[in-house]
Amino acid sequence: MAFYEYALVAMVVAHWWAVAGANVIGAWDDAHATFYGDMGGGETMQGACGYGNLFEQGYGLETAALSTALFNNGLTCGACYEIMCVNDPAWCLPGTIHVTATNFCPPNYSKPDGNWCNPPLKHFDLSQPMFRKIALYKAGIVPVKYRRVTCQKTGGMKFEIEGNPNWILVLLYNVAGAGDVIDMKVKGPSTGWIQMTRNWGQHWGLSTTLKGQSLSFQVTTSDGRMVQSDNVFPANWQIGQTFEGKQF
Repeated sequence: MAFYEYALVAMVVAHWWAVAGANVIGAWDDAHATFYGDMGGGETMQGACGYGNLFEQGYGLETAALSTALFNNGLTCGACYEIMCVNDPAWCLPGTIHVTATNFCPPNYSKPDGNWCNPPLKHFDLSQPMFRKIALYKAGIVPVKYRRVTCQKTGGMKFEIEGNPNWILVLLYNVAGAGDVIDMKVKGPSTGWIQMTRNWGQHWGLSTTLKGQSLSFQVTTSDGRMVQSDNVFPANWQIGQTFEGKQF
């Protein structure tokens, strides 16, 4: 495909999404993308956002590790992006992909000119299957256009309880809408709303003892929207359990 033909395809795709109401959050911006791991995606599990088995949690292989400039110390965990390969007709494939931020691509300051994850560069480290949807494997790294889009998730938000009876840690995942959570509060039947603290990634902690109480949650995403899920945890909740709340 000639470069001008590819550019036309990219423009048509972008226009279609805009007209069809793709729920775009941000404008197109420039970055680069590469991949890590094999086609099975095992190396992409876990990661700096605190998610576990991405297949079980509904993210699958449609994920990305973000460079420092995009990761924002973990505040961007859960955000969704649309990405297309551009300006490299020898390696780019037409079309776009949609991924969720689930990991961090750490900088390597020993290679100031050779690490795409060093600030201030904007970079996406994709799972290999997702990279190969927009570029040839041999390309290794390609220039891309990206933009924030709303996250489309199946079912409600998931609350996984960790920690211990005196210090609970809640992993929040499968968040639709903006996807990235900026505030979380919890309430028992004998308390008011209690502020939780982001511990790391999408882990939110609280040192107040709430064992034996049913728990409700207020979750606020970066676009300012808040969803309240009442009595998500039953009174007999146990460490290690996962419960489903409402959705954006």
